[in-house]
Amino acid sequence: MKSTSTTDAKQQVPWNPWLGVVYVLVTFFLSQILAGLLLSIYPALQHWTNAQANDWISNSINAQFFYVLLAEGLALGLLYLFLRGYRTSFAVVGLRKPRWLDVGKGALAFPVYFVAYLFITGIAAGLIHGLNVDQAQDIGFNNVHTLLPLVLTFISLVILPPLTEEIMVRGFLFGSLRKNLSFIWATLITSLIFASAHLPEGGSAGPLWIGAIDTFILSVVLCYLREKTNSLWAGITLHALKNGVAFVALFLIGSH
Repeated sequence: MKSTSTTDAKQQVPWNPWLGVVYVLVTFFLSQILAGLLLSIYPALQHWTNAQANDWISNSINAQFFYVLLAEGLALGLLYLFLRGYRTSFAVVGLRKPRWLDVGKGALAFPVYFVAYLFITGIAAGLIHGLNVDQAQDIGFNNVHTLLPLVLTFISLVILPPLTEEIMVRGFLFGSLRKNLSFIWATLITSLIFASAHLPEGGSAGPLWIGAIDTFILSVVLCYLREKTNSLWAGITLHALKNGVAFVALFLIGSH
């Protein structure tokens, strides 16, 4: 017997699954380009030099916060236009009324993800010569100490990405693929795309392979939650917990 979520996807997703893949990829890059262009308006109005503008964009917590806010907002806006074109809503991709049970399932899934991460990265480190398991992720936020920068950084890392990425990736992308593919194939394709998007976050040190492995494992668990709950809130909870632990480690514990 097919799961409820599979049945719902086939009944509710009216677009071609591969159109969903292309639209997610285009939206991902386009939203970042547009966010960068919009952010560059402020330095232009201030008549700053290129060096001053680049320094502000690279090192200002406010600039980084507004970049994330713009990029995430544009991505959701573009998805809204897509859904509206098909006369449907975000409920189709799993953004339904929150249930405490789903939040609890997301919290319970965190130790499952973490144990899987430790186990798989341990194996990968032994099998892949040169894999740097301690490579730092370039998240774009530096010198975060006082209250307001901490709040803006928390929103930028723990609130906005879990919400937007779950809607876009496990909601729209996975939901699109699940229309015609089995759970395993939809999960693998979704997780590979999600992991690949994190490779550039190694910065000048090169591709962040350990980050890609981490996000692939996370995505598999998130897809499972999406499949079993037919909702995004368990995944949003798990994703926020994962990012929240990293936030505490980097900015509250690691800064002292």
